[in-house]
Amino acid sequence: MTESISSLAAQSVAGKVNKKELLSYSLRNLLAIDERVFFIRLAQKPAGKLLVTIIAMLTTVPHLGYWYSALAIFGAMLAVNYTKVRALILFVMTWSIALIADGLGDVDILENISHVINQEQQSGLSTAVLALSFLTLFFFISVFILHYVRKVPHSLFARHPLISLLTVELFLCVLGSQDLVKGELRVILWAGIFTFTTYLWFLSYAIVDQRSPNPPKQLLQMAVLRSFWSPSYLPFGKGAKYLQKHLSKTDYELAITQLKAIKLLIWANVLHGISMLLAWVFMDQLLLPSLSEAIDLFLKGNPQSRFVNLATLILSTARYSLNIAFWAGLFIGIARLAGYRLPRGCWRPLESRNLMEYFNRSHYYFKELLVDFFFFPTFFRFFRNHPRIRTFFATFMAAGVGNAIWHFFRDIDMIATYGVINALNSFDSYIFYSIVLAIGVGISQVRSTTEIRPALTISSRIYSFSIVWTFVVCMHIFSDGSRNHSLSERLFFLGSILGVV
Repeated sequence: MTESISSLAAQSVAGKVNKKELLSYSLRNLLAIDERVFFIRLAQKPAGKLLVTIIAMLTTVPHLGYWYSALAIFGAMLAVNYTKVRALILFVMTWSIALIADGLGDVDILENISHVINQEQQSGLSTAVLALSFLTLFFFISVFILHYVRKVPHSLFARHPLISLLTVELFLCVLGSQDLVKGELRVILWAGIFTFTTYLWFLSYAIVDQRSPNPPKQLLQMAVLRSFWSPSYLPFGKGAKYLQKHLSKTDYELAITQLKAIKLLIWANVLHGISMLLAWVFMDQLLLPSLSEAIDLFLKGNPQSRFVNLATLILSTARYSLNIAFWAGLFIGIARLAGYRLPRGCWRPLESRNLMEYFNRSHYYFKELLVDFFFFPTFFRFFRNHPRIRTFFATFMAAGVGNAIWHFFRDIDMIATYGVINALNSFDSYIFYSIVLAIGVGISQVRSTTEIRPALTISSRIYSFSIVWTFVVCMHIFSDGSRNHSLSERLFFLGSILGVV
């Protein structure tokens, strides 16, 4: 490495490399601890492993809490040091954390159940007991389903897992929204729905894995059913088959993977710090309103200036993007500690040259879920004789339909509160966003398949950046995650910023 830097420095003296390139190269090498033999060897020794554990704790505790961070990191380090019982360790940690989180009320399931209890005025029910009971019941149901799919691989449930699970989900939601279901029965029903929804996409991946050649053993499959490093509705790391393929095979490879984990965890905290700094500078010091507040002021006839509204929109988009990158970095960092050489969840989205590339870079595992369950099933079934239509339609089903379905069922509490139809009505802004995004990504995908790609010149890169991020910023008005404003209200607000209203 020293020779490379010396060589680059010599080229710089000769005028072949400028000082900026030399500085950039030196900085990359300084941070590349996963490429330096000293650190790789250190990470294989007890002292190095202890140091990795301490740094991992320091970078996760502020965001995940003491008990969760301790169990997750302890489980990850145990799994890589006792490989013969690796699956058992992962299994114990995953389900122990799930049970403890439900028992302590550290998950939104308990909050959602409590809301339904208040709606039905049923004070005698315990949210923790309901959550733990249905978590236990769901565990045994999942074991049965995976066993059934393995034994009957050609069943409708095995061939179309997501459609089957979404049908069950929708049926239960509609049933829970009927006036016939009231009181304790409605609370119990929704407690089951909340638990089921949490595992919906994880179970879909698990069922798909059962039908693959040499499927993972059931213990490992259950061990990563909403694995301990992914306490969200989105499977970071997909299913057991994908994780097996990305498992570090040697001590040397494991050391590199864990060093990459430390780098990613530190980087996630840097991104979180940038987000907090932006909020402090622009919201606390310059007193910019939140996006929701800016829309409220506009609707009340007392709008901020167009410049302030634009700055608010850009700030909200930036913080939203940083938040995605931060949590993805945190979750994948813990998975890498467990030895999985997983790709990053968010990778340089500012370098996106078109919408398709932005969609792939900004939220990798969400994109993978949409591709696995919506793009490929559509691509292999429809418009086989029309390549461009086939590509566009499959992309539309993923970025549009799949995107909307995932977010609709993620906000399961809205369905419990307002019913399926009313929840859909309040979801009109995100449906609009999904349709526009799907059209944009679909056109971008078709153009890429026909080898229409942006040039690599500086002016072309600036143009691509401007087009992609203008689209992203404008569409953020409709995808900020809130349900406070209708589609027409958001359209009018965007029109005021663009100067057409």
